[in-house]
Amino acid sequence: MKKSLFYYLFAVLCAVNLFSSCSENESIAVPIDSELAGKYKGKLDVSISQNGTEIPGGTINSQIINVTKAGDNAVSLSITDFSFMGIEIGDINLENCVLTANGDNYEFTGTTKVEAELLTADVDATGVFSNGSLNLNLDIDATLTGGVKQAVKVTYSGTRLKGDESSEAKILSFVFDKEVAAVDSLVVGDVVINEESKTITFMVADTAKAEYLTALVPTIEVSEKATVTPASGVAQDFSNGKTVTYTVTAENGTTVEYVASISGNASFYDFESWSYGSTLYPEEQDCPILNGWACCNDAVLLIKKMGILGGITYEGEYPVRPSIDDVHAGEKALLLESVDTKGGNMFGTPVPKVTAATAFLGTFNAFGALGGDPMATTSFGVMYDKQPLKVTGFYKYTPGAEFYNANGELQAGVTDKCSLSAVLYEVSSEDETLNGGNIYTSDKIVARAVFTNDKAVESYAPFELNLEYVKDYDSSKLYKFAVIFSASADGAAYNAAVGSKLVVDNVAIINK
Repeated sequence: MKKSLFYYLFAVLCAVNLFSSCSENESIAVPIDSELAGKYKGKLDVSISQNGTEIPGGTINSQIINVTKAGDNAVSLSITDFSFMGIEIGDINLENCVLTANGDNYEFTGTTKVEAELLTADVDATGVFSNGSLNLNLDIDATLTGGVKQAVKVTYSGTRLKGDESSEAKILSFVFDKEVAAVDSLVVGDVVINEESKTITFMVADTAKAEYLTALVPTIEVSEKATVTPASGVAQDFSNGKTVTYTVTAENGTTVEYVASISGNASFYDFESWSYGSTLYPEEQDCPILNGWACCNDAVLLIKKMGILGGITYEGEYPVRPSIDDVHAGEKALLLESVDTKGGNMFGTPVPKVTAATAFLGTFNAFGALGGDPMATTSFGVMYDKQPLKVTGFYKYTPGAEFYNANGELQAGVTDKCSLSAVLYEVSSEDETLNGGNIYTSDKIVARAVFTNDKAVESYAPFELNLEYVKDYDSSKLYKFAVIFSASADGAAYNAAVGSKLVVDNVAIINK
């Protein structure tokens, strides 16, 4: 017999709401108000009998049953919002149950008959109150249209609440830990718990396929003495837009529901992985090239190796390198520090007094400036087949003390500023690109967001670059997307301050 018939049975029982009065017995003195009436919280199990075998039909670990006084020796019992296996049933009521004393215990029984279009059912209820606990059994014998018989059993064991239990029912944390389940590594960025809307949302990697998202394993922390269903550590299916409803039951039985879902996909950069070496000088180990990103270090490498031919000697740090001691999360962050490269001339091309620290999605060509155009060194953007909505992350910033212009002249009173930006632009082929001269002005731009700041940010602060679309997005067209971080916003024009330092960590590109 299909389980749907069992579920229908429960639905009919509750919709009819027809529990008859419990068995009558001789009048006895019962301390209902002081010892029996109140809320009981406990475990409720449903089982279904098929061919002599009991099949589990669902368990509720924190089910509340309300007991109220119906007379000097009678009580009424109510199970509100009853559900199991994700099926909402409604309220189940036992009215005017007469109590029989048995030592320190009080017993009751009851029967009712339910008649509906597709079935009739005989319900037998037995229960006992004992020293602050309640045990209840419901035996349901159903006869479906056509004469098919089906038996369903409900058992409950709960404890009477004292009245001073906590009513707090909150989800305090909701974490996907790859050490708990490898598939949890697909979740990127922070999980957002919205107490006002009672929602839990999170991003997944843009490489995550639907089949990978069918068994994510959240680790959940709830209010003290509260419980949550489904339980923490149980795999859930979040694929294809599915949501999971979590019910938190407080110590006193108060329940709160949270709906968890994936809010979108994202490309996530935690800056933990770095590789070393240069296409120009493979043996050079002091020039870190961030995986998946380009930076201005190759230009400084050329100055270090060949600048001496023009009388330039620079032996300092590379402008872009991993931050080890100062991170938002993990073990590394992206550090950009504008450096004093002395200034001068190399092969007829001017070398700036200050080389601005810049890292971006795209490619860097250190020889691009040899033709006289410093903007040609940067090819911003990578091919992108999704629609980006925003770029988020965390940053710190310290503007340098001495600001120099493109001629190497100290500019008193001028404060440097950092720049964090994102640009989506249309291309006709993969070879087409925008550079430092037109990345913010080209008519090919589809969407952009630019954030600058000239104030010191001593502790990590969140940033959010919300892309403003100036053209409609068309998935049939080709696009490149650039994310650009610079410690000196006007560094492409050789205007920057020595020592301006930008640290960036945990960056996410959030797509529609």
